[in-house]
Amino acid sequence: MELKVTDYNIDEDGVAVVRLNRPGRGNSWTARMNQEYRWIMSTLDSDPEVRVIVVRGAGKQFCVGADFKALDFYAEEERDYVATVQSPDTSMPNPDAPEQFQHDLVWHWGMRKPVIAAINGACAGIAVAIAGFCDLRYAVAGAKLTTVAARIGLPAEYGLGYLLPRLVGMTHAADILLTGRIFTAEEGLHMGFLNGVFSADEFDVEIDKIAKTMARTVSPQAAMTTKRQLYVELMSTDVGACVEDSKQIIGELMHKPDFKEAIAAMAERRDPNFEGLGSLR
Repeated sequence: MELKVTDYNIDEDGVAVVRLNRPGRGNSWTARMNQEYRWIMSTLDSDPEVRVIVVRGAGKQFCVGADFKALDFYAEEERDYVATVQSPDTSMPNPDAPEQFQHDLVWHWGMRKPVIAAINGACAGIAVAIAGFCDLRYAVAGAKLTTVAARIGLPAEYGLGYLLPRLVGMTHAADILLTGRIFTAEEGLHMGFLNGVFSADEFDVEIDKIAKTMARTVSPQAAMTTKRQLYVELMSTDVGACVEDSKQIIGELMHKPDFKEAIAAMAERRDPNFEGLGSLR
């Protein structure tokens, strides 16, 4: 595959570094990036030389979420969101994993290799879900994170309603999802979303050290088996169904006035004027 918005490299220790590579757009997520990212991850998961995978953003941001132009595309037209994000030509990494892992982003849990999210800067929207479905998460000090969805008229996206309570507990998950506020890496560490936070000067060195140590000292068979244990046992309910349900709801809410108002407000650099819910009677 020709890579236009991502890239990767593999070092001599078997550590693969995957970069979301649209630094001029905050590494914002697009359908093309999704396709390339899955292809890379599938390639690396199949490569016997790869022991550990690190995902990061190019430049000084991890990923600022969905590209604004893509959001505007949905705000302007009555489009079927689910149909536009379902790509029958894009296979899931490790198609031999159990069925419950064969869903958007949940496929991270079905991979055979450990995946580390190296959050090297701003992390918003779907990027929080991408990091959440990685096995380990580290961030640079001061990095800002937000699920943002509630502030643009959308629901908890891509399984975050399932994932966050299991990572940070219901109290913190409600805070993150219902306010859509920006929180810092330091808060994320305190909540339990992150495994560690490193200063900007130390970040690359520390991530490399963690990945290399795992590659050199952890049995690939044990890592693969332990991943399967962790997530099969975690999924007492169907996370894939949560992801698919959230996509359906996203598609529905994209046709509502609040979403269109949020996109207009973002473009005009003003606070949104959302409608009330109205009477229940």
